[in-house]
This record gives sequence, structure tokens and C-alpha cells, in this order.
Amino acid sequence: MDDVIKKLNKLGLSILNDIENGKNPSMEIPIRSLSNVIYDKKTKQLTLGEKKLKRHFFNVAHSKKFMQTLLVAAFCKSLAEEGIHTSIRDMYYNLKRSFPGTKENTFDEQSESDPIIVDLEVMLDVLREQLRLTTDRKGIVAGNVIIKDRGDTINWAKLGSGGWSIPSTVEEIEFKKVDADFVLVIEKNAGFERLHEDKFWKKENCILIGTGGQAARGARLLIQRLSREFGLPVYVFTDSDPYGWYIYSVIKSGSMSLAHVSDRISTPSAKFIGLTISDIYKFDLKRCIIKAREVDIKRAKELLNYEWFQKPEWQKEINLMIEKGVKAEIEALSNRGLRFMSETYLPEKIKNEEFLP
Repeated sequence: MDDVIKKLNKLGLSILNDIENGKNPSMEIPIRSLSNVIYDKKTKQLTLGEKKLKRHFFNVAHSKKFMQTLLVAAFCKSLAEEGIHTSIRDMYYNLKRSFPGTKENTFDEQSESDPIIVDLEVMLDVLREQLRLTTDRKGIVAGNVIIKDRGDTINWAKLGSGGWSIPSTVEEIEFKKVDADFVLVIEKNAGFERLHEDKFWKKENCILIGTGGQAARGARLLIQRLSREFGLPVYVFTDSDPYGWYIYSVIKSGSMSLAHVSDRISTPSAKFIGLTISDIYKFDLKRCIIKAREVDIKRAKELLNYEWFQKPEWQKEINLMIEKGVKAEIEALSNRGLRFMSETYLPEKIKNEEFLP
């Protein structure tokens, strides 16, 4: 945390230096638009390019954002010095006020303060969580793992039916014991519940992570830590549709909106275990397919053009979806029996290494 305080101090000192030298105070921020997002084929991650913009205090178009940036930076510095955390919503209300003698507010809506946090992340090369700013918990975990979280020892194998709720500040937890052969990430809460009740994590010696849709930053950071620090393979299990496939790609390569932190929260080694369009026919799930909507087909065609979906295996599956005009949810596997997912489908795929890259 001392490093974060140093970076915040350096930002403040650079502004002070401009003032003392009679310059227009400014700050340089890497551009986060799509035109500056690059897919690095070597790292298999999305990243920001070299384009930057300058935000000046004496510029009518920049002055309010300049002031807002320094307000948020000062607030984060105080959090770091006090050693406490707060939510991005609390920060917004704490900093929201009117300027004396005017009707002008520091922030009118949270939609103004949230992008400033990202600006600081990019400018200082830190994570929002390192700035002590948190969001709602999202995601659950079960497995033979013991961690230490803010002084408490927690065993992921002994939390009943609930599992461990993933916080946004995952980088602060300490792993005391990790006994697993791989990590299985499940898009759907229903899928997680099925596998957790069937004790899939115990039978297959793995860690189950349920993301409840698109994986939150905390979940993505946890997945990366388990992969990087313990060399665990990561398999992602989603619906057979463009949105499930994109959830996988975000876990693997990052997202365009968070390209500036892809190296810290994505897992390039992750593999896709299913559900695929081919599985619909292989496991006789035709009675359970859903007709793809026009928007689904459009999204599938967009995925075809993404560099990270250019692999032959993915081109085949996406084109098959477009050709057949169908999609399916992982719950469709229940048509073959409630335990088919945990006792047949996933064990066979893992044993035979039937993954998409």
C-alpha cells in the first residue's frame, strides 16, 4: 500500500510543480477508447496502446474533470493512510457537495465519479481495489482451500451450501492451503448449485467458482491468482451462445473496457469446456435448444471477427450456431438427468481433454 501512496503523492507533486513554475497544471492519461485497445498475440490479452491525452486545469473543457480527479485522488490517499476501504457509492456521496455561493456540484451523478476512478487506475497503473475502493460482492467459491482474510481463517470446504462469497479485494487474501487439480468456472448460479450439491469439487479435486453471469473483477482476479500462483488449469463452463462465449473470452483475454488491467485480472491459459453447439448434437439435447434471435446471430458474427476467436475450433462452433440458428443453456444437460452434468458430461470432457482454446 505504501507504493500506492507514493504514486498518489507523485501525482500531487507534479501538479504542485506546474503551479510553482507558472505552468498550466496538467495530467497525462492513457486513452481508453476502442481505437487504443490492442490484442497482444504474444500474451493473448487485450491491452492499451500508446495514445495519451492531457487534462489541463486552465481549460474550460477540462477544468471540472481535473478538479474531480484530484478530489478522488486525495480521497483515495486518505483511505490508504487510514488503512480502510469504502464502496465507490460511498465515495460518490462523501465527495458530493456544492461549491459555496453557487449551484455547481463537485459530482452530479455517480456516473461522473466512476470514470474518474478508472482514469486514476490507468494513470497510476494500479487496481481500483489497491485504491481501497470496493464494489458489491459477486461470485461464490467451494473447494479444498484454506485462506486468511483480514485475520480470519476460512475453509472453502466447510461453508455448507452457500460457499465463500468473493469480495472485490481478492488481492489481499492469503492462501494457506490449496489442494486442487484444476479450477472450474461456471457462468450460471444454478450450475454452481448443482455441482456444489453433488460435491463435484470433492470427487474431482477441484475448485468451483460461480460467477453469476459476467465475471466481476474480484472473481477474475481470484481465477488469475489460482492459475498463476499454483499452476492450476482453468476450465470455463458457460451457456452455448455468444454471450456465454464472450464471458469466457473476458476471463481469458480481458475486456475492452478494462484493457488497462488485463495483465492483472485475466487468465490467458484458461480453456473452454462447454457448452458447445456440437455438444447439443453429440449428447442428444435437440429437444432443449432455443431458437437464436436476430440479435444473437448478429453478436455471433461480431465474435467471428475478434482476433481471439480466430482459431479454427471457435470459427467452427460459431459458424455452426449461425448455420443452425440455435443456442442452449447449460441447464439443458438436466434433460439427460439431474446429475448428468456432474457425473458424465464434465468428467468425460476433462478426462478426454475436450476443450476449446
